[in-house]
Amino acid sequence: MNQPTSKLRTPLNLHCRSLPPHPPPKTAPRDLAQWLTDVATGRCSVAEAMANLANPVPQSLADPSDPAGPTADRPLETTAHVTLDLDRQRRCGFPEVIYGDGKPPEMMIEIIRRQQHAGQPSFATRVAPQAADSILTAIPQARFNPLSRTLTAGIPGQPQPLAASGPDPTAQKFPHHVAVITAGSTDAPVAEEAIETLHWMKIPFRSFDDIGVAGPARLIAAVPALRQASAVIVIAGMEGALPAAVGGHLCVPVFAVPTSVGYGATLGGLTPLMGMLSSCASNVAVVNIDAGFKAAYLAGLVARPIDER
Repeated sequence: MNQPTSKLRTPLNLHCRSLPPHPPPKTAPRDLAQWLTDVATGRCSVAEAMANLANPVPQSLADPSDPAGPTADRPLETTAHVTLDLDRQRRCGFPEVIYGDGKPPEMMIEIIRRQQHAGQPSFATRVAPQAADSILTAIPQARFNPLSRTLTAGIPGQPQPLAASGPDPTAQKFPHHVAVITAGSTDAPVAEEAIETLHWMKIPFRSFDDIGVAGPARLIAAVPALRQASAVIVIAGMEGALPAAVGGHLCVPVFAVPTSVGYGATLGGLTPLMGMLSSCASNVAVVNIDAGFKAAYLAGLVARPIDER
């Protein structure tokens, strides 16, 4: 984010751990409607909805120094070293994402509070465990995934893949969704970041684990199910051959993620990156090394229903 050029009416001290008390929580009609929808569609349980309605995050985290909240006339909120874009959800469909690597916990806490006050779900990537501990202490409603190093707040439930209801999953009609494929189990942290991103975007997904090219029969067996997806994410290290093999079987976009998994000649992910960029499969596009978030965001935009864009 750029250096701010203006200041809030009441300056904020991001280096102070003590925070002023917040007003009593209130449930807005839109929050109630969202939770009822999530229960009806199976996104969360009745018990979880009741717990969150009893202590809703957006209102309970409201900033008492700014009771009016953000408005269309004031889409940017500035604090020390941060200019928060609260209008991004209106323009781009999704709120601003917090890149946590190198950010002090106090800064991320303040960003999350601002987003929650605006009624926006918060999503942070590359969050260190120590920083997550501080954030969870200040915002108990948040959830940290240590495998993906992501932190969310104001998002109901946990990621759950679409499940087949019968013995033959290829005969089942699935909604628009994204398939997340890993070449090996060591690619799981990147896949988990992609899955958490899809959950934040409210995009359904299915997982296909450990089907790399070292065992081609595993991929062939998964192809009928993969053909039901609206977009596919392929996560692979080593020589990075899997995305091209997957792309040759499908008629949807394939977003390839090179990982830093492999021995010395993989050069920390550069070898699979160059291999994926050189793919002859025309439906394969490549993102940065270990960038599960970026691949999931692009795939989610493809799978997102047109009437929600």
